[in-house]
Amino acid sequence: MSEPGTIAEKVERVVPDIWRWFVWDDRIDFESDAHAVADARGTVLIDPLPLRPEALRKLEPVAAICLTAACHQRSAWRYRKQFGVKVYAPEGSRAMEEAPDVAYKAGDALPGGLTAIHTPGPEIPHYAFWRESKPGVLFCPDLVMHIEGGDLEFVPPAYHEDPDATRDSLRRLLDLPFSVLCMDHGAPIKKDPHAALRNLLDETE
Repeated sequence: MSEPGTIAEKVERVVPDIWRWFVWDDRIDFESDAHAVADARGTVLIDPLPLRPEALRKLEPVAAICLTAACHQRSAWRYRKQFGVKVYAPEGSRAMEEAPDVAYKAGDALPGGLTAIHTPGPEIPHYAFWRESKPGVLFCPDLVMHIEGGDLEFVPPAYHEDPDATRDSLRRLLDLPFSVLCMDHGAPIKKDPHAALRNLLDETE
């Protein structure tokens, strides 16, 4: 099954129109995070995790579901059925539990004002999502992780097909303007995320 056994109790606002919820993921023995971004058409769920119905209602109407990689199917198929929305997933992804409705590629515009940014390393069909509108937000899935109160770390190389490509992807992300960094594993960084990423690269050379 793609879903963890734990269920998040609540959502929290990261910045206006951006929400986060998280669980201690029994499949990987680490924190997993999901996000949502809202615009005039509704809310887009990003790599959604199980969420209590009363908390999920706060995010309605749900307009779409966007996956950064095949490994982040999580609750996508159950929520697709529940809300009758499309699931967007990377072009060329390995087989998933169900077929996505839309395959996207680098540079494509996605629902919620998101742009698909190719970030190979964990696997080739692996993407970050960039919301350009202020405050700029980068949703960075499996390149880095962050324990709240600690420093950024790379996701362990054992989970990456090509750790060198992961570093190259991270360097390219530094060219994007954003003020908030959200990750699939750990708390967001809202204070100078570019500096945090540069420090990680410098300290691990």
